[in-house]
Amino acid sequence: MYAGIGIVVLLAMVFGGFAITGGALGPVMEAIPHEMLIIGGAALGATITGNSLHELKGIGAGFGKVFKGPKHNKQDHIDAIVLCTKLMKILRSDGPVALESHVTDPKNSPIFAEYPRLLGNHALTALICDTLTLIVVSSGTLEVHAVEDVMDHAMKTHFHEESEAQHALQGLADALPALGIVAAVLGVVKTMGSIDKPPSILGAMIGSALVGTFMGVLLAYGMVAPLAGRLKQVLDQDEMIFQAVKQVIIASLHGWPQPLVVESARSGLGHAFRPGLSELLDALRGR
Repeated sequence: MYAGIGIVVLLAMVFGGFAITGGALGPVMEAIPHEMLIIGGAALGATITGNSLHELKGIGAGFGKVFKGPKHNKQDHIDAIVLCTKLMKILRSDGPVALESHVTDPKNSPIFAEYPRLLGNHALTALICDTLTLIVVSSGTLEVHAVEDVMDHAMKTHFHEESEAQHALQGLADALPALGIVAAVLGVVKTMGSIDKPPSILGAMIGSALVGTFMGVLLAYGMVAPLAGRLKQVLDQDEMIFQAVKQVIIASLHGWPQPLVVESARSGLGHAFRPGLSELLDALRGR
């Protein structure tokens, strides 16, 4: 929502300020479609050239994330900690056999069924289930640091794939000023071909060419770069729930007391999603 508001404010201030100071919007508006055809077409072509279909779909999904915000809310982070704590309690008290049915078939697990929003995050569910399945098939004999390494590797791969759209957007932002210059140069070439025209016509043609430079810079630093930055913020916030899950599993395998386990997971969450310790302990007690 705020991204949309920001774009509206940006356009209103730039074009409104230009008009208030005596600038004529007519020639600018007339030139924008032609300049954007060049700049936008070049940007689209460069983006297609530099990315596979998977990354292109990711860029589209990235725009959705920018406007929707983080995937999970505060309650989801509480639920993730509570879910993993319950699973680790089963492992500790009843053994790997009792845990097996839950982690090998989470869709039919009564524990996972309590948290349908978490089940909808397939990457998060896979991290939990794959890690605990390793522990189950090894009968709990794996070294804790080995489990942690496996989780870190899985998360690193997932986060790398998720960040590809952000890198592509940032690369596009870096390229747009140069693409604006391309449009401007073509406009100057067109103008030079009409050098015998009256000054009023030449002035309009040169002004139209300069709109290309203007649009390239405006799109780069006013829109695409901020969108890329916002996408990175959203991805960083989406990462927190994975870190909380990892912390619960690893701290539990170390044999830490339950209050210390949940506090270690809670303290790693950002303030926007971090519940109070009492709130989290109440959720574990089912209150």
